[in-house]
Amino acid sequence: MQGPFHRREGQAAEVAGPALGVIELSSVARGMVVADAMVKKAPVELVFARPVSSGKLVVIVTGEVADVEEAMGAAIETAQATLVDRLLLPQAADSLLAALRRHAPAPGAADAVGIFETFSVASTLLAADCAAKAARVELAELRLADGLGGKAYFIVAGEQADVEAAMFAAEHITATGMLLAREVIARPHEDLLKHLR
Repeated sequence: MQGPFHRREGQAAEVAGPALGVIELSSVARGMVVADAMVKKAPVELVFARPVSSGKLVVIVTGEVADVEEAMGAAIETAQATLVDRLLLPQAADSLLAALRRHAPAPGAADAVGIFETFSVASTLLAADCAAKAARVELAELRLADGLGGKAYFIVAGEQADVEAAMFAAEHITATGMLLAREVIARPHEDLLKHLR
């Protein structure tokens, strides 16, 4: 079963929550040092630390809010100039955690789908979390970095008004310069829906 990270057997990330911390670095070597510093600083669970497309290294930790905050502080200090992007989600949406675990249900018939693409893993996760909390939509797909040149995207499905609201919320939380594309497809063809995980 495929998860949000496309390659190797560790495709899904077992993220318990409630908090989620993500660090993207331009150096694989420094990224390993950062991952080590995070788990030494606070009792967080290291669920993902590996190179992804375009030579970046992505680190994901989970745990209690205060612990993840402490680990993120250590990460930012240790990363120095190699820091590409970062994200701290104190209360990650359940559907986002499920998508990271790859337990998200495939969408059935949908009135509309929304596709949101950014230049970093952290910005996509933030936008997906915001979209899931802003409207009644299913997080139908989440792809992060691998096979995408370091970019990332998510797809939501639901009623058109909800999909539009989710895309609007995601766009407004995304940092300037990080949004690559935002599209809504009304009444998607059933063949397209079959290809969404």
